[in-house]
Amino acid sequence: MLTPSMEDYLEKIYELMKEKGYARVSDIASSLAVQPSSVTKMIQKLDEQNYVTYEKYRGIILTPRGEQLGRLMKQRHKMLEGFLRMLGVSEATIEKDVEGIEHHVSPSTMESLKSLVLFFEDYPECLEEYRQFRKKLRDLAASDGESK
Repeated sequence: MLTPSMEDYLEKIYELMKEKGYARVSDIASSLAVQPSSVTKMIQKLDEQNYVTYEKYRGIILTPRGEQLGRLMKQRHKMLEGFLRMLGVSEATIEKDVEGIEHHVSPSTMESLKSLVLFFEDYPECLEEYRQFRKKLRDLAASDGESK
């Protein structure tokens, strides 16, 4: 069973390997803002569970299982970002919210959200109607606040 922290590490290792072709403890530590010793401990756990292959001083390689999960974590992350962006959530809030949501949403809910994103992409006029509706609600709330 993967913990949210393990998922974050797999996602970060996957990103680094796609970006640079490799992932080192120091790169992971700086990307996740953690100590290198914490990265080493987590990498050892991921190695024990066959998600990565780790050789001290040589680097980290995702196993096929680890690469599949890393890709899935990255896709989930990007989909949630896109969904929140479509809803009009501010960029400053998106990353924080995605981190809070991504580890706690069920696969069936993720599939439903993904379908909704695809729907809005195929029918942008529906997304525009939603945005107009949301603006109307904000305007009403603002006018209610002024009248009190």
